[in-house]
Amino acid sequence: MHKKKIIFIIVLAIICIVSALYGWNSYRNNRDQTLSLYGNVDIRTVNLNFRVGGRLASLNVDEGDRVKPGQVLGRLDDAPYINALQQAKANVASLQARLSLVQEGYRAEEIAQVKAAVDQSQSAYNYAESFYQRQLGLWKTRSISANMLDDARSARNQAQATLQSAKDKLAQFKTGNRPQEIAEAKANLSQAEAVLAQAELNLSDTTLLSPSEGTILTRAIEPGSMLSASNTVFSLSLTNPVWVRAYVNEVNLAKAVPGTKLEIYTDARPNKPYHGTIGFVSPNAEFTPKSVETPELRTDLVYRLRIIIADPDDNLRQGMPVTITFPAH
Repeated sequence: MHKKKIIFIIVLAIICIVSALYGWNSYRNNRDQTLSLYGNVDIRTVNLNFRVGGRLASLNVDEGDRVKPGQVLGRLDDAPYINALQQAKANVASLQARLSLVQEGYRAEEIAQVKAAVDQSQSAYNYAESFYQRQLGLWKTRSISANMLDDARSARNQAQATLQSAKDKLAQFKTGNRPQEIAEAKANLSQAEAVLAQAELNLSDTTLLSPSEGTILTRAIEPGSMLSASNTVFSLSLTNPVWVRAYVNEVNLAKAVPGTKLEIYTDARPNKPYHGTIGFVSPNAEFTPKSVETPELRTDLVYRLRIIIADPDDNLRQGMPVTITFPAH
């Protein structure tokens, strides 16, 4: 009986040890289990077009070509824009000369000419005044008719008006142009300079440059075509940034902290992950998109993640499905 009791105690102890080991392993497995999400590669594309219209003269790249920032992709026929630029330059030069004239005032030779006109008008007035006075004396003795006196008076008044006009012009020449005239000339020049700047910009916009590094996806038009400013010429797939769009449910939302380092796997590289960082977590919940394969029900509310891939290459394609794993805790 004593021996059976000892055996029972030993068996009970073994059961307890096995249960403890199983519980520890379950705890450790649950603790080390990583969170996996499913998403798709999201590569941004840009539609490239000229900012001005015209006839397409040439294109330098084709679909599939890699391009660098600032690389020339195509050109428009720039002849109309060169002509507009030359006209704008000539207009600016003309208005600059006009402004210089009104700012500097009149030359000494011009003032001398106006002064001579004043002296001539003064002499004419003096003669008309003298003649009128003689006619007035004769009228008092009734030696002339009233019409002759009126003619002398009219000639005197006309000569006086001409003299005053000449004096006013001389005063204007001596004092220079009015401030309002100078301001008007400056405003006209500023307007012409703005037209010139726009003409220069329009000419530069006849050259289409790559905004960043990427790959030409589509070539939508060919040389010789007439384009408006809204016509797309190329679609460019940007090399950077390359993102992954994924979704996490509310249970695991606390793990999706911006800045968290992740590993991204593709079917083509199951053992060689890409590396990424959570850059954005949507503040709004939404239903799981049908394009995302997840173990959970598609009607679950999830939060969108944007994961920036640190080491992208040409193997990543737009819309490619990927698996994202979180680090073990």
